[in-house]
Amino acid sequence: MKRTCECCFRVDPDSDKAIYLQLRDHVISSIACGKLREGECLPSVRQLADQLSVNMHTVNKAYALLAEEGFVSVERCKGAVIVIDADRERAVASLKEKLRVTLAEAVCRNITKEEVCLLVEEYYEHLGEF
Repeated sequence: MKRTCECCFRVDPDSDKAIYLQLRDHVISSIACGKLREGECLPSVRQLADQLSVNMHTVNKAYALLAEEGFVSVERCKGAVIVIDADRERAVASLKEKLRVTLAEAVCRNITKEEVCLLVEEYYEHLGEF
């Protein structure tokens, strides 16, 4: 079994974003920047809930969402293990839908195509900092 990740999980209880979504986003960002790698085990639901002082159901909901989206596999005796979903076609379709809505929001807020492109470039340049 691969080592358990040593990422520093953080949540903001005062955020408008639900804690389970904060955890999901943290795991995805950690995979993207290389802090989490294929085969690594996430902390157990109980461990992470205790570490963050949140309900176990909150962590379980985040892990279930990550599994549904193809970022982790929940295995008996191992827990949540990082996997990179090989279904590229499904990933592209999902990204297209998310971008469609995000870009529609940008247009409604008078954000230009150029500004969006600059944001994307900035994100890629600073991926490890997120």
